[in-house]
Amino acid sequence: MIIPPERFRDEELFITKRELEKNNHSIVVASTKKGIIHGSRGGIVKSETTIEKINTDEYDAVCFVGGGGSKLLFYNKDAIRIAREMNKQSKVVSAICLAPVILANAGILAGRKATVSGNESKTIESKGAQYTGPGVMVDGNIVTGNAPKASILFGQKIAELLTKVNK
Repeated sequence: MIIPPERFRDEELFITKRELEKNNHSIVVASTKKGIIHGSRGGIVKSETTIEKINTDEYDAVCFVGGGGSKLLFYNKDAIRIAREMNKQSKVVSAICLAPVILANAGILAGRKATVSGNESKTIESKGAQYTGPGVMVDGNIVTGNAPKASILFGQKIAELLTKVNK
């Protein structure tokens, strides 16, 4: 799970993470820096590694967590590299809230159905995505969610895809 270095949205990390762990998936939290990172709602998490060190061959999925701080990753070369590589390998690529903009900027939402926090719908559409409105959207190996309230379903859909991949 990739979080911004500040102001990640707590629910989108912790609830999604819980749903994945319920399905026996192990999680590595990464950001642009290692160490303690604070969420926008007071949550605290430790980033175990930096995204520049991520080798996509070692993971089955990537999840970009939203929140106001995710704007810091919209054009981050490592975030874009990870999204592109994971997609090229047909692995699960997911993003919630504002974070689907990272996927759009990586060029992997072109021709795909996706959702994003409402104020960024025009951004992903300008990159070729078909905006589907609020909730959670699964299009092939890509899962997008639009808001914290979608976190449970978002986590469940990622877990479902991972179960199919691992069979």
